[in-house]
Parts: sequence; C-alpha cells; structure tokens
Amino acid sequence: MTQRQNYYQTSPDLAKRYMDFNTALKNKAIIQEFEHLITIRASQINGCGFCLDMHVKEAKIHGERELRVHHIAIWRESPLFNARERAALAWTEALTTLSPHGVSTEIYESVRRELSEQELSDLTFLVIAINGWNRLSIAFRPVPGSADAAFGLDKAGLH
Repeated sequence: MTQRQNYYQTSPDLAKRYMDFNTALKNKAIIQEFEHLITIRASQINGCGFCLDMHVKEAKIHGERELRVHHIAIWRESPLFNARERAALAWTEALTTLSPHGVSTEIYESVRRELSEQELSDLTFLVIAINGWNRLSIAFRPVPGSADAAFGLDKAGLH
C-alpha cells in the first residue's frame, strides 16, 4: 500500500483546531457517558480501521467491558445496553448514514424521550467529530495502531 500524506503535518493549523474542538467535547457529561459507544459505532459503520482500533483500545483503557465492545455492532439485539445508550447509538447511526430525507421524526422523537435537548445537541457534535476523523483517516490511511505510543494506547495491552 502506498504511503499517503500525514494531514497533521500538511495542515497543522487545521489539525490543531480540530483537536481543540474534540478536546472541548470531552468536558460534556453526555460525551463522558457515551463517547466509546459512539466513536466505535461510527467507525464501524464508516469502515475506518485506524479510528476503530484507537477507540476500542481507549474503551478498554477506560474500563469498558470487553463483551459490550463486541456487542456494539449488534446493539439492537444485545441486552447489554440501556435505553439511553440505545438512543445514543440510534442517533449515531442516523447521522452517520444520513438518508436522502435526513433524520426521521420517529428517530428524533425516540431519542428525545431519553436525552435532554442539551444532551442531544452535545451528542450531535460528538457524532460530527468522529465522522470527520473517520473521513480524514479513510482519506489518508494511517496504519491502525501506528499512533498507539503517542496517544498512550499501548497501555490497552492489545497488540
């Protein structure tokens, strides 16, 4: 496979600002509650190997149960997720795989039964962020695991 450019080096000012946006999200309670579920699910849908590898390792480091990580792809059938988590996963899927008609009223209302307006707004920004990271990684194809040492992901013990 041909080595592609490093967008961090090519556009450092934009990469830094996008990282700052991502960092700002970390302070939101809803993000702390759902971050791993959302980043893993969006990365699965988008087929982003680099991000999926990164977020699975982050989830392990932060104590997420291994079986739940495996069940994210089958969350509808799995008994391991509560109503709020299911709402967040449904919202993530709806925004990651936008239909030509946008997000249906049915999905919006079902998610709103579980999440406040503030939570839904903050969650939407997280979905926007991970979808952007997925697109950067898909475009420039960094090797999964290649940033483990830089991000402290080697602590996950998943080599």
